[in-house]
Amino acid sequence: MAPQPKIAPSMLSSDFSNLSSEAQRMIDAGADYLHMDVMDGHFVPNLTMGAPVIKSLRKHTKAFLDCHLMVTNPAQWVDDFADAGASLYCFHIEATDDASGLIDKIHQKGMKAGVAVKPKTPVESVFGIADKVDQILIMTVEPGFGGQKFMHDCIAKVKVLREKYPELDIQVDGGLAPDTIDIATEAGANVIVAGSSIYGAGSPQQVIELFKESVRKNVTCKA
Repeated sequence: MAPQPKIAPSMLSSDFSNLSSEAQRMIDAGADYLHMDVMDGHFVPNLTMGAPVIKSLRKHTKAFLDCHLMVTNPAQWVDDFADAGASLYCFHIEATDDASGLIDKIHQKGMKAGVAVKPKTPVESVFGIADKVDQILIMTVEPGFGGQKFMHDCIAKVKVLREKYPELDIQVDGGLAPDTIDIATEAGANVIVAGSSIYGAGSPQQVIELFKESVRKNVTCKA
């Protein structure tokens, strides 16, 4: 099946004092996923949210919660996030010595599994487990902070993955905006994470639709 557009607003850019209403606002604007940035202050220097926030939000939404774990020991938190209602558990390939076993554990807990790749990590690092995961995330900024500029040199990884795995969900995260979206989709990305460019827009709905159309034009229709 041809990869479909999936737009995932980053909740890190939302108003945390109104998380449930912010989530609904994004769903109403056409979002397919809600991207949850989980940072432990160790794997990355910032500290954000954990499983209790996911559990609280789950009580107020049926949305697909796409959880990106920027943590040192991702195996430690699988059970907690599954119990909290996470839909997808994405860990960093750099944070584990047993990616295959971790993917199995995530699937056994009823979640989809994703693996993320930092900008300086070779894309070949995920070739061995690409057939097991539901999604591969190519970081187009250094993980840990929002609002960074898009790193164009990371896009070559997306192109390599799309050529090798034509039906895979390939996600990009970092600096995605109306002026960079076509660069990402032309390389083959179909799952788009964006924070400030969606939340800071006058019409989030228009930005989400623009992103979806870019995926349809450059990925879905060319598959």
